[in-house]
Amino acid sequence: MATVTYAAVAIPSFTSLKAGATPAKVSGSAKVSASPVPRVSIKASLKDVGVAVAATAASAILASNALAVEVKLGGDDGSLAFVPSEFSVSAGEKIVFKNNAGFPHNVVFDEDEVPSGVDVSKISMSDEDLLNAPGETYAVTLTEKGSYSFYCSPHQGAGMVGKVTVN
Repeated sequence: MATVTYAAVAIPSFTSLKAGATPAKVSGSAKVSASPVPRVSIKASLKDVGVAVAATAASAILASNALAVEVKLGGDDGSLAFVPSEFSVSAGEKIVFKNNAGFPHNVVFDEDEVPSGVDVSKISMSDEDLLNAPGETYAVTLTEKGSYSFYCSPHQGAGMVGKVTVN
């Protein structure tokens, strides 16, 4: 509750608008009361905005982790290699193998060098499936943690092999 104990208010006189006339003065007291009103806290509002910003940033980070890792099939210099030949990904992260040079290529996971219980036929290209043109891709998502060895069947003898570690 707010209380005003004294107020002086100047009221201009409109009855005689003469130059140099002095306004009449009124004095008295008034009691003003107001019920408490909930206050909106700027701090709380900023805190809510901060939480929203942090949640958005976390979503962006998680989304960026879901982006694909790209592996070139054939080096820029024409070499028969996976570039990079060894790398790590998070479980569930997509790997995109992209035809670059020295094709045809494919990606076959070695059944003896994958985590136990992984069916290589579900993650490998078949020996007959080949990427024949520049820019063609094969994508795979590995969910089981461990080491996976893979190769290009037409160029395995030339050393076109690779390894991915899933964390």
